[in-house]
Amino acid sequence: MDLVKELEWRGLLHDMIPGTQELLNKEQVSGYIGFDPTADSLHIGNLVPVMLLVHLQRAGHKPIALVGGATGMVGDPSGKSAERQLLDVEQIQKNLEGQEKQLRKFLSFEGENSAEVVNNYDWFKEIDFLEFIRDVGKHITVNYMMAKDSVKNRLEGGMSFTEFSYQLVQGYDFLHLFQHKNCKLQMGGSDQWGNITTGTELIRRKAGGEAYALTAPLLKKSDGQKFGKSEGGNVWLDPEKTSPYKFYQYWINVSDEDAPNLIKIFTLLDESTINDLVVRHQNEPHLRLLQKTLAEEVTKMVHSEVALKTAQAASSILFGKSTKDQLDAIDERTFLEVFAGVPKAELAKSEMEDGLDVIDALSGKTGFLKSNGEARRALKENSISVNKNKVQEGYTISKLDLINDKYVLLQRGKRNYFIVQVK
Repeated sequence: MDLVKELEWRGLLHDMIPGTQELLNKEQVSGYIGFDPTADSLHIGNLVPVMLLVHLQRAGHKPIALVGGATGMVGDPSGKSAERQLLDVEQIQKNLEGQEKQLRKFLSFEGENSAEVVNNYDWFKEIDFLEFIRDVGKHITVNYMMAKDSVKNRLEGGMSFTEFSYQLVQGYDFLHLFQHKNCKLQMGGSDQWGNITTGTELIRRKAGGEAYALTAPLLKKSDGQKFGKSEGGNVWLDPEKTSPYKFYQYWINVSDEDAPNLIKIFTLLDESTINDLVVRHQNEPHLRLLQKTLAEEVTKMVHSEVALKTAQAASSILFGKSTKDQLDAIDERTFLEVFAGVPKAELAKSEMEDGLDVIDALSGKTGFLKSNGEARRALKENSISVNKNKVQEGYTISKLDLINDKYVLLQRGKRNYFIVQVK
């Protein structure tokens, strides 16, 4: 596989140092990407650099994921309008452990091009300040550092020496990996170009070597908004932060304009398969084939086949028939997420001891419908469902109807839902 051509058609190539493609086609290359430990989970914005490493390995090269135990203490100014608050050592360690666990899901750690996870704190903890500014700082001029966009864009508002020094610290990472792991390539987002080329320059000046850079474009949605955000904030890879159901829903709901690009970037489907999907989607856009395929592939990759099936089952609840067993199979958190915003009423368990007449459940006990008369009319119209199953007047809701031993789902028509919670 020609890595550069693969990245090009997928929309994952923004820029590279001349000679990068020739190097990749000539020999097996070790390449790395750094991950900033600002949180204990990666989010879907981080999937772009993750996919770069995945494709690097698929092309026969060796991927190195660097978790920034040291750089996380300094703070990357790239793309930031103000200095961020620094994290303490304990929080950084917690974040590193969470991210490393996630990174290991995407890469193979076996074979001759097995992946590796490294932490730059392992080498920086041995270096003192005077040694660093003497042996590293003297090789990069202030003029060179000032010319970087990450610095120029912040000069008017001011930036601390801590953040100013960040590019030197990241540059040294590249030098260390070049010297100790024969790493000749660093990849990242296009906003990292300045930091990466500081590393290639340091390798040239201090080690007399040649190193290379390759970046991917920063991803934005067709409406110009930053990719990876939802109304609730970041879409995380950690299922405790963003459930597989919400994760799946994010991809299902991407726009028709964005779907053709996103399926190239975030799946491993080949070019002919994706082109065929695009044509079929254009012919029948109402089927949302691109979005469904994208959601399936990414949810399966990030979570699991089981999590995908659960998310799909939860998604289908709103649009089709479900059995009580299918509703019970969905965990409580996902059930509540599916019906977020649906009105609720609480009943005591004692009120369910001898069963609950459906008319009482619809009106007198819950207020779902305004009156017993309205409830009877709705039942005669055959528009009332309990747990997605149609019921008639005279039906008694019992403990056997409780979903997760706690909820009853009432429904009038297709879209009018109500939840009874039994406490």
